[in-house]
Amino acid sequence: MSSDPLEPEITAVTTLGSGEAKWVQLQKIDWKDQTGKARIWEVASRKTRGSSGVDAVAIAPIIIHPSRPTSTLVVLQFRPPVAANCVEFPAGLIDEGETPEQAAIRELREETGYEGKVVSISPTIVSDPGFTTANMQLVVMEVNLKEGDKEPEQQLDDGEFIQRVVVPLDELLEKLDNYTRDGYAVDARLYHWAAGLDAARKRKW
Repeated sequence: MSSDPLEPEITAVTTLGSGEAKWVQLQKIDWKDQTGKARIWEVASRKTRGSSGVDAVAIAPIIIHPSRPTSTLVVLQFRPPVAANCVEFPAGLIDEGETPEQAAIRELREETGYEGKVVSISPTIVSDPGFTTANMQLVVMEVNLKEGDKEPEQQLDDGEFIQRVVVPLDELLEKLDNYTRDGYAVDARLYHWAAGLDAARKRKW
């Protein structure tokens, strides 16, 4: 009989040299601004970018069911950099030799168990460009369900603890606000997407 999972906790934070790091490195950029003045910028760069030139995908799943509201799927997981449980889109790094579409299909299946088809993919977009070189593509996928379909099993890697939550699209922004009040950290990309949906539905600009 397995024991209940423990609450994650940060046990130490130490300085890590770029040579010791597996995933990222710190770099100094020397550049000149619009007046010709020499300036310096510090940046965190990924070490894992493959030949595709794209680091990662985030997946916006659209869940279509014959008798339930059109919904999306968010995941909850502990993120050590912010020492909090985060609310995010399913997402992940692109493996070498994968296309962003292939990575999105794989990550959605692994993190949520759901299978879907890609309906759109964004251009390569940057993540926090004042701090990091990280980039990504946003992939919208449709998941078509039938009456009686059971919730599929996740295919998580060892050390992954991911909870999935289905949220009606019309309730997404309110749900994210509630998560924030409950102490969760909401990923900016997900919140911006939800705010855009809400504005498109409510505003008459």
